[in-house]
Amino acid sequence: MTTKTAFSYSHTIGFLSNRYKGFQNPVDVAMNSQGLLYVINRVGPELTVRIPYKRITICTVDEEYLGEISTGGMNDGQMWWPSALAFDSDDKLYVADEALNRISIFTKDGEFLSQWGTPGFRPGQLDRPSGIAFDSSDNLLVTDSLNHRVQKFNRNGSFIGAWGEMGDGPGQFNMPWGITIDKSGDVYVADWRNDRIQKLDSNGKFIAQWGSSGEGEGQFNRPAAVAVDDDGNMYVADWGNERVQILDRQGQVLDILRGDSVDSTWADDYFQANPNEGAARLAADLEPVIDVPQELLRETSANVEKLFWGPTAVKLDDQGRVYIVDSCRHRLQIYRKS
Repeated sequence: MTTKTAFSYSHTIGFLSNRYKGFQNPVDVAMNSQGLLYVINRVGPELTVRIPYKRITICTVDEEYLGEISTGGMNDGQMWWPSALAFDSDDKLYVADEALNRISIFTKDGEFLSQWGTPGFRPGQLDRPSGIAFDSSDNLLVTDSLNHRVQKFNRNGSFIGAWGEMGDGPGQFNMPWGITIDKSGDVYVADWRNDRIQKLDSNGKFIAQWGSSGEGEGQFNRPAAVAVDDDGNMYVADWGNERVQILDRQGQVLDILRGDSVDSTWADDYFQANPNEGAARLAADLEPVIDVPQELLRETSANVEKLFWGPTAVKLDDQGRVYIVDSCRHRLQIYRKS
């Protein structure tokens, strides 16, 4: 039985835009030490005309647009299939790229510094790095998705260690995606194809797991990301079920979020500048009644605009805000915990 907690919708940032005030298929968000938001725009499919629109957008939680970093491509400092972001203790931005099998490093202002990573299956090599997170020692943990493991590197890319293998047993993985580290140094992995969250200690020793395949409370359908607050509560981007589930440290479901979005300020500005499109939007039915089976939640999300449609990441800040990357709707939905 879900016990409702005090999560309330705050506001939305973004709408579909190739440039400037907007996103295109965002997949992750990270915050620097000043609280600025950095949002990956993956943009797909990989058509030539779309490549320049791949970028990292910088903005504030109050929707102030501050600029962009990088662009699409395979050269140094460019991105092809970016997947995750993380800041180290010096406010350097690390970007994982699944297609190029590398980690690129930028200053917080967007200056490209360096990159590391080579494709392969040997220790220290990468095959679809999908999630990244720094521990308290500034080591970078990487979910090496198609190698079905977690790898640890120092900030310069020197290999430290790895754990995990293909499987569904404790400590094994099947295409792990998101990763986070709690205040005690324990590691949480969104074990994507196994439909579960695993908790391990800092050396990769299995501690616990939660979830199974399905649409019920506490079940998952391809969980993409996990965040953990100071109380040990887990926030899971339940990608295939088009929702975010919040569980306590024992795995009891506290709340389920399905999406409550209204137009962002950026969208309002656009429609005011383009009144014909604004009028068409006002005439549209944005909340049609969709009669589909429970297992077709994606169909509902594709038609009801306020709902999540492909939530790929969830992040927390120290102000009690929950940031949910709503990828197919090209936006962030932000909630508050009272």
